[in-house]
Amino acid sequence: MHELSYGRFIDPFTDFGFKRIFGTDSNKDILIDFLNVLFEGERHVTDLTFNQNENNAQLSRFRKAIFDLCCTGAEGEQFIVEVQRVRQEYFRDRCLYYAASLIRDQVGAGAAHWKYDLKPVYLVGLMDFCFEDSESDTYLHEIRLMKKSDGKMFYNNFGLTFIEMPGFMKTEPELVTELDQWLYLIKNLTKLNHIPEALTKPVFEKVFRVAEVCNLNKEEKMAWDAYLKAKWDNENCEAYAREQAIKEGRKVGMEEGMKEGMKEGMKEGIKEGIKEGMKEGMKEGMKEGMKEGIKEGMKEGKISIARSMQAKGFDIETIAEITGLTPEEILNA
Repeated sequence: MHELSYGRFIDPFTDFGFKRIFGTDSNKDILIDFLNVLFEGERHVTDLTFNQNENNAQLSRFRKAIFDLCCTGAEGEQFIVEVQRVRQEYFRDRCLYYAASLIRDQVGAGAAHWKYDLKPVYLVGLMDFCFEDSESDTYLHEIRLMKKSDGKMFYNNFGLTFIEMPGFMKTEPELVTELDQWLYLIKNLTKLNHIPEALTKPVFEKVFRVAEVCNLNKEEKMAWDAYLKAKWDNENCEAYAREQAIKEGRKVGMEEGMKEGMKEGMKEGIKEGIKEGMKEGMKEGMKEGMKEGIKEGMKEGKISIARSMQAKGFDIETIAEITGLTPEEILNA
């Protein structure tokens, strides 16, 4: 069993860590800075209001959406931020559904004269894995509604942005842009024991203060302890399951290998036996008469082998293939 052992900073890829750093009113300037860096040249966020993370559909037939974080900007634009640690088969579909649900719910139930003046909706997916079809040198995927014919923007108030953290491989000396700095911080926060010189921007200094384990209050510390214990229990269970699967796999593999080995060995033995039998049959046949001796000796040898193979459970087709006897001769052997 693990003893609780803390790094200096909490993990932003946990529900607790992510919401502590990015999801509170007192720290909303952190999220604002991150979004402005991510959407630079496309949208500028001046303020944010955090919304409830559960979106109950206006109509009961629609499935409700539960977000990691949802907020609204000063101009009515809405942002969903989803953090996904492990690969999920329908992650793209879920993200699209979540974003579409915010568009759907912009019209009030029963609104008769709504003018379809949609407010912008964006979803950001922070992923600790890569999509199966991603290129090795690509970690940022910005999806917008474009015209297929000429690649020009068709509608610029809806977008999905996915960030594959394993694909971001830059080291501290390679950090050039503010987005580089943000992604380096998010990816490496739990590994850091000191604040890198490249991350001295005031908002980063605040991230380090908020994320430092020694700054957690009693309740927060208990929540972090609970997460670590659950994480280690899960890792232990997975390690045990892998170990048992390997052992079972080896056992089954050995058994199957022995069966196949015996089967191939018997085939080779039978072939060699036929070969030797033919030699002996030829010798005996030469004594009694070259032609008849060889003929009768070979057949008797085959029949004897057929009897032996039948006694050991070989099927008629296999015996016929190896001995050259017909099924009728084998059955009458």
